[in-house]
Amino acid sequence: MRLLLAEDELELSRALVAILEHAGYVVDAAPDGEEALYNLDINDYDMAILDIMMPKVDGLTVLRRMREQGIGIPVLMLSAKSEIHDRVTGLDAGANDYLTKPFAARELLARIRVLTRTSAGVAARELAFGDFTLDEGASQLVCDERRVDLTAREFQMMEMLVTAKGSKISADAFMRKVWGSLADVETSVVWVNLSNLRKKLAAAGSDVRIQALRGVGYYLEEGDG
Repeated sequence: MRLLLAEDELELSRALVAILEHAGYVVDAAPDGEEALYNLDINDYDMAILDIMMPKVDGLTVLRRMREQGIGIPVLMLSAKSEIHDRVTGLDAGANDYLTKPFAARELLARIRVLTRTSAGVAARELAFGDFTLDEGASQLVCDERRVDLTAREFQMMEMLVTAKGSKISADAFMRKVWGSLADVETSVVWVNLSNLRKKLAAAGSDVRIQALRGVGYYLEEGDG
């Protein structure tokens, strides 16, 4: 699951990215509202966390522009302000929830779980293919009684493959969704992560295989057992 974090306090931003990545999320951090809007324009996110007071473009403006453009992902607002008026302003602008600084990491993670679980389309998804399922909370691939840990990016790639239901996903599509359009990485990272996922499917005892169709993309296929 990929999140956008827009927070101008550098130390806080770094700490939040570390917390979120440890919890299994892929996170893009923006230092101001202008960069947040740019990221939203070129990448797909499952949720956005926006600080209200940011340079260039404030969080409320980012939120309003998101909703005007039809971006309906859940939004959690962060602010040092705790007055009811500020909360109401954020919620009226289209925010789904509001968290006042300082806050505990456990509360932040709990709010994210609730918002992503209840957002459109997420609750209805069944993350399963063939003989295995994906445990979002633990970031694990589960086959019978075997559980294999996945990195945040591995999980997101496998999630894409599962939800594609056998349709082909190109290396470029993986790059855009998992690493972002502006990521300074080579396409080879896709092949490396797919190789790791193949090994982890085997380690879990799954009959499902990741297949490749040259020049088209990758897809899941059930084995013969």
